[in-house]
Parts: sequence; C-alpha cells; structure tokens
Amino acid sequence: MFGIVMAFERYVPTKGFWGSDWVGLSNFKYVFSLPDTYQVFRNTFLIAVMKIAAGIAVPLVMALLLNEVRKETFKRAVQTMVYLPHFLSWTILGGILLDILSPADGIVNQLIEALGLKPVFFLGDNRWFPFVLVLSNEWKEFGFSAIVYIAALAGINPNLYEAAAIDGAGRLRQLWHVTLPGIRPIVVLLVTLSLGQVLNAGFEQIFVLYSPVVYESGDIIDTMVYRMGLVGMQYSPAAAIGLLKSVVSLVLISTSYYLAYRFVNYRIF
Repeated sequence: MFGIVMAFERYVPTKGFWGSDWVGLSNFKYVFSLPDTYQVFRNTFLIAVMKIAAGIAVPLVMALLLNEVRKETFKRAVQTMVYLPHFLSWTILGGILLDILSPADGIVNQLIEALGLKPVFFLGDNRWFPFVLVLSNEWKEFGFSAIVYIAALAGINPNLYEAAAIDGAGRLRQLWHVTLPGIRPIVVLLVTLSLGQVLNAGFEQIFVLYSPVVYESGDIIDTMVYRMGLVGMQYSPAAAIGLLKSVVSLVLISTSYYLAYRFVNYRIF
C-alpha cells in the first residue's frame, strides 16, 4: 500500500519513493486536464453498466428456461455446453471473435452479405464495438453465472408447484407466482452487489479486442492506466488514476454491501 505515495509524487525510478519530488495533487489535476479523461470514464461506466444489466438478465432467463426442461440428459448437455466458454481465456476467445467477425471472410458478415447488406467492421467501428464487448462477455460468462440462479431454483419447495397446479395454474402462472418470487431475494442480492463493479469494464477482454481505431468508444480506465503507466512510463499520473478508481470502487462496494444487508439481510461479517 505504501506505493500509493507515487500518485502524489513526480516519481522517477532512479530516485525511488524517498528521492522523488512531492507534488501533492498535481498528478490528479494533470489527469483531469487531459482531453480523453472524461471520455474514458464515460466509456468505463457505460460498458460496465451494460455488462452488469446483461449479466443479471441473460443468466436469469437461461436458468428459468433450463428449469422448465424435464429431460435431465438434455438439460445437463446444454448446461455443459454453455459453461465451457467460461474456462477459456480471452486470448483464445479473442482469436475466435476476430475470425467470426472479420469484415472480409467472417461468418457473421457472410450472413449479412447474403441478406444483401454491406459488411460491418464490428471491431473497428465505434458504433458497434461496445455492443460486441457486452455480447461477447455474455457469451463467455452467462452459462457459469446461471449456476447461482439454478441453485436458487433448486431450493424452491416442490409442494408450491403442486399446490399451484391443483389450483389450476399453468406453467406460466407457476413461473410468475412461484418461481420468480422464490428467487427474488437472490436476484436482489446480485443486483445490489453488482453496484461495486460499476468501474470494472473488463481489462483483459478489451485489451485483446480493441485498437486505436475504437479508443473513442472502447478505451476504459484500466487500459488508459496500462498505456500511460507501462507503455508511456508516466508512472505517477497512472498511479493517480488507479488510486481514484480504487477510492470510488471502495465507496461503491461499501454502499452495495450496506444495501445488501438492508434489503436481503446479507452480511459478510
């Protein structure tokens, strides 16, 4: 933690922490004077919020659909297939996406051309790139994320479904009046805890997929810190950005745990 002092110095590696000049908040002022800073924070927030929303909705729908499957063999096969991408690194999935979304011979653009439309450069167009990030992230994670909801669904008392069926409720009525109320606490909990991830847009994924062409819509705090600190060797401004993000994240995480305790009585201590 002592390395945080770098954010308040004009850090020079040869001088170290003790020999570098103390500059106070100058690094923070410099960071916010850069023309791209607010755009980077905006990109981080928008991408993270879209990922959080998709990360709640898609696994929930997947779990509800799997819960309605009665053939265990088919159900387990589908679960296994949708879990697999979670265990692959973004380096591997990035290569797959580059092939699939290639504007020259990617299968997606081949289908688009077959419909009589012009091919789209998904990874080089600022209008499409954020949505590619969100969709590809869900492709990788939604199967694994659905485990929590599947576990919650397994905890619902089967007698409730039997009672609803005796009262004449069909599958949709049972879903609305039994299933959804039964998993409401876990949904509220996950939504609340996700508040702490508002500034985490996914460094590894974006680092693999982005390029200078899409900095306008895809550059986030973590990639900016990487380029500024490790590539540009501006250690102190990069440390200032990282510290600012950490402080905001601490506030958000603390707030999310307070809300989780307030609404669903969830505590970590």
